[in-house]
Amino acid sequence: MSEAKFNKAVAIIQALPADGPIQTSTDDKLFFYKYFKQATVGNNETERPGMFNFAGKAKWEAWTSVKDTPKEECWEKYVTKLIEILNSVGDENSKKLVAEIEAAA
Repeated sequence: MSEAKFNKAVAIIQALPADGPIQTSTDDKLFFYKYFKQATVGNNETERPGMFNFAGKAKWEAWTSVKDTPKEECWEKYVTKLIEILNSVGDENSKKLVAEIEAAA
C-alpha cells in the first residue's frame, strides 16, 4: 500500500458531506481515527482524557489500541476499510472514488 493511496483516502473521507449517501458508523469513525493518528503521529503519548469526556476517551482508547502498529499497516487498513464501505454503497460516485484511490501512485 502506498502513502499516496492513504493520502487520497484521507482526502476523500474529509470531503464526505455529513448528510451524503456515504455514511459511517461510530465504530467506523473510530477505526479511521485510530489508524490515521497512528500512521501520522505514531504511538499515543497524550494524557488519558477525564472520565466524563466520553468522546475523547473513546478516541484515546482507540488510538492506544493500535500502539506500535507500523504506518504501512495503518495505511493498508485505512484504505481497505474505506474501499469496503464505498463498495457497499455501490453508486456511481462511490465507484469513481474507489477508482481514484486505486489510481493514486
